[in-house]
Parts: sequence; C-alpha cells; structure tokens
Amino acid sequence: MVLNLTWFLLVTLLSVKLRAVLSRDFTLKDIIKLHSSATPYPGGFKCFTCEEAEDNYSCNRWAPDHFCPKNTRFCYTRHQMNAGGESVSVTKRCVARDQCVSTGCVEQEGSMVCISCCEGNICNLPVPWNQTMAIFSTSYPLNQENRLCPGFKTSLFFFIVVLLNYY
Repeated sequence: MVLNLTWFLLVTLLSVKLRAVLSRDFTLKDIIKLHSSATPYPGGFKCFTCEEAEDNYSCNRWAPDHFCPKNTRFCYTRHQMNAGGESVSVTKRCVARDQCVSTGCVEQEGSMVCISCCEGNICNLPVPWNQTMAIFSTSYPLNQENRLCPGFKTSLFFFIVVLLNYY
C-alpha cells in the first residue's frame, strides 16, 4: 500500500514538472547565438516567424533564421488564447506598416485574440497576453516629415535677420 502511494506521488510529481517545462515561455536565455551575418540590405532586420504554432515557445524555437523582406519594416504577432487564458495559437511574421493598424485585443468566438507590432531586430520575442501588451511600438515617429523644433526655427530666423541687416 505504501509502495503504491509512493509510485502515485512520484508519477504525479513528474507529470506536473513535465507540464511546467513544456508550457513555459520562450525567453532571451533560450537564444543561444544570433548569427551575426551581414544584412542583405541597409537596415535589414529579423523577426521570429511562424504560422499558428501551439504556443510562443514552439513558435520561437522553430522560427527560421533569415532576414525579413526589404518591403517590410515591422514584426507582427497574433496570439489567440482560450477562455482560460492558455495559448491556442501564435502567428508571427514580417509585415509592412499597413498590417499593423489593428493592434489590441478582441474577443472572437469565446477566445481572446491579441495583436502587436514592433520595430527592431527580433523585437517580437514575447506574445501579447492583454491589452497593455498588444501595442504598436516603433523606434521612430511614423510621420517621416522633416520637422524642425520651434526653438531651432526661431533661432535660425533671427540669425538670418541679423545676417541680412549686417550686410
């Protein structure tokens, strides 16, 4: 009787540990070495990429290591969770700006779907779990107009006026 109870407890403990290992998230510690190769074009970058992986760990672990196409600028992540908050599917890819306009979380047929976009080399390591994480983050302003700050414009104006009055 004691031996059966011992085996039962041992098997239960092992199954709990195994489940914890399999369902953990992918972290920076899991990245052993990023290949430092020359970029195929100026500003080249990489994103984790996968289509409907079962969770973030599976997606990042098996993501191919190649540069994003030149016509893309952002890393896109779509994370679908069941009603209990567990991952159902993860999709990650390189995208252009127009595919990042619908970031955030929405409920769809009893599950939660969160979408985020980011700019930078492998910036899509984590998945969005909630509205706070489902954002569109960029390194530079999306409006690419060359704007001078008001103080600089004023200083430049006075400098030109002084120059014109001097001559």
